[in-house]
Amino acid sequence: MCPVRVHWHVKTNYKEYWRVKIAITNFNYRMNHTLWTLAVQHPNLNNVTQVFSFDYKSVAPYGSINDTGMFFGTKFYNDLLMEAGPSGNVQSEVLLQKDEKTFTFKQGWAFPRKVYFNGDECMLPPPDAYPFLPNSARGDLASLWTVSLTVLLVVFISSL
Repeated sequence: MCPVRVHWHVKTNYKEYWRVKIAITNFNYRMNHTLWTLAVQHPNLNNVTQVFSFDYKSVAPYGSINDTGMFFGTKFYNDLLMEAGPSGNVQSEVLLQKDEKTFTFKQGWAFPRKVYFNGDECMLPPPDAYPFLPNSARGDLASLWTVSLTVLLVVFISSL
């Protein structure tokens, strides 16, 4: 059972990169989590560009497949995880480079396959349970025509 809540939030989707926010919240004030590790298995962890508030170490348990990483807290920042509730939380952002040969957002793979906190598995829903991200935004043609005609009408009436 996972002793904390691990929140993985896809924050921004850039053209060349994408940004994830990881938040860890402690719900049990009796547990001391000052020396913690978070192991994450995700297909795009081989393209980690920058980790902002945690220490990070790439782990390659399967030889050439590099889809697992270890996140560690930094000194003094870890003390925040000793408190219970919303105050007992640490956060970091991870910048990952996009590589269409190894990873895409299709089929809900924006989220990790497995997460372990201090060796305890944190249960995640299967990838097909996540909502699919849209490929692109589609504008409503009817509203575009309405706006265009309204602007033309206002210009025409104001010129009279």
